[in-house]
Amino acid sequence: MATKKIKVLVVDDSALVRQILVQVLNAAPDVEVVGTASDPFLARDRIKELNPDVLTLDVEMPRMDGLTFLANLMRLRPMPVVMISSLTERGAETTLKALELGAVDFVSKPKVDVAGTLEHFSEEILTKIRAAAVARVVGRSNFVPPPVVPKHSADAILPAAGGRRVLRTTDRIIAIGASTGGTEAIRAVLTGLPADCPAIVIAQHIPAAFSAPFTQRMNSMAAMSVCEPSDGQQIKPGHVYIAPGGRHLLVERDGARYLCRLNDGPAVNRHCPSVDVLFRSVAQNVGPNAVGVILTGMGDDGARGLKEMRDAGSPTIAQDEFSSVVWGMPGAAVRMNAAAEVMSLDKIADAIMRLADSAGAQPMAAARQQLSGA
Repeated sequence: MATKKIKVLVVDDSALVRQILVQVLNAAPDVEVVGTASDPFLARDRIKELNPDVLTLDVEMPRMDGLTFLANLMRLRPMPVVMISSLTERGAETTLKALELGAVDFVSKPKVDVAGTLEHFSEEILTKIRAAAVARVVGRSNFVPPPVVPKHSADAILPAAGGRRVLRTTDRIIAIGASTGGTEAIRAVLTGLPADCPAIVIAQHIPAAFSAPFTQRMNSMAAMSVCEPSDGQQIKPGHVYIAPGGRHLLVERDGARYLCRLNDGPAVNRHCPSVDVLFRSVAQNVGPNAVGVILTGMGDDGARGLKEMRDAGSPTIAQDEFSSVVWGMPGAAVRMNAAAEVMSLDKIADAIMRLADSAGAQPMAAARQQLSGA
């Protein structure tokens, strides 16, 4: 029996982009473009007529902007949407708002003048269409996406260490990893944490052009201070350090201090920054003084690193399936026995504070004293 194809409706005001998307998507054996639309008004009629599984939506559209259309769509007929975004500051801001409104993911507009770029775009858009088809927006497809085959393991950036012990200290570091649906999951976690929370390091799969606007957005919403770290920057309580797009973030110990290290090495598990790389560095250099959290995302990046953290004595958390947009990364961690606790997104902030303070009042008191003196 043939596998049911994922039905896609392409909405874009550019005839050239529509043509490229139709060509790329129809070339896949498990995807079928059932229609196209040049503006949201036509898209509305095509959705009723064609009943697509996934919608690709241009961020900037004529007659009605993409955000207004998306907000109406999610209110009246929720369905998986992948945004097609321009790599500009304005495009990044609009795309982040689209993710808030319920879009599953986004891809950058293809550069049609370079064959290699179009090839990379084809792989990315197909991967995200497949993930969107099973995303927790509406469960209308039983399609299971193929496993992501890693191009490199974390060994390419940081070799595995054999059972090195890390002494307990009063400092705590929270390590968080996420991918698809992660920008909103991270917002939910950060806005639930107090200003005097232990330091947080984050690896979110995001393009370089989008990571700075995302960081600025989190800084405006969270009680903690949120930044993209510089290489060698000291990690302090009350601060959140989000890996820049296109660079791996590692945690290094320097005497009694923890430092951020940025690495320009190859993609790991097809991602840079990689969650596995961050988690491995935390396992090796922070050990039982850390808490590991893996949130929604497709693939399995971070699952092995979370297992290494748990083996090093760190309390670990995975987001549950029901509250995840895509239960790929946390699901892989659960199957690997990497997560000591599995819980819904709305409980994770409280759990972080509980686990960070699990050794008693002394660690949090020390963190608050350091924060007040910073």
